[in-house]
Amino acid sequence: MKARVHVMLKNGVLDPQGEAVRHALGAMGFAGVEGVRQGKVIELDLAEGTSEADVTAMCEKLLANTVIESFTVEIA
Repeated sequence: MKARVHVMLKNGVLDPQGEAVRHALGAMGFAGVEGVRQGKVIELDLAEGTSEADVTAMCEKLLANTVIESFTVEIA
């Protein structure tokens, strides 16, 4: 079983990496980009019987900083 965790900065938290990407895209001639938010994807190979609640607990304790980041979990 696999899980994919998407971690993003919460709205209102400054995203300097996203801003650097937006600026670079503009410098390359891509003028239509008004904002960029950068995040991360974590893929987990899970043992049989691991629940979505287990993955959520992993995110809350280690994989995401829940003070400034939000996350979503996809189980495949």
